[in-house]
Amino acid sequence: MCALARTKDKNSINVIRPYLYNGVWVFDDEARGLDKEALIAGIPEIIKKVCRDKGIHNPRNGFFVIFGGKSFPSADVVLEHLRKDESGEGNWYRLKGTKMEGWLCPALFKYFDTTPQKIYIQVKANS
Repeated sequence: MCALARTKDKNSINVIRPYLYNGVWVFDDEARGLDKEALIAGIPEIIKKVCRDKGIHNPRNGFFVIFGGKSFPSADVVLEHLRKDESGEGNWYRLKGTKMEGWLCPALFKYFDTTPQKIYIQVKANS
């Protein structure tokens, strides 16, 4: 995600734990008022690829997504901003090095002040 302006309620590194709920990948973040926030429109396919590439063979058992708007040492996945969607609310990103695209909803702005141009990510198996 683009340059991150650090504010008192937004961190430069964030952690979510996606999980399947009624067949849809979702995540919760109580501190930001998010409950069962859906990851849809290409993001499930990106999750599947990234988990497979990281050796997480059954993401249903749990995994963590650590992310930020600036590169960090253990980040090994990058989403690059492509465009805003037609509604002007969400944004489309491409998984760097692929043609895979996914849509991130306005909940993105619970973590970033502006539309990030790159989102740096580390995916870790649930220990």
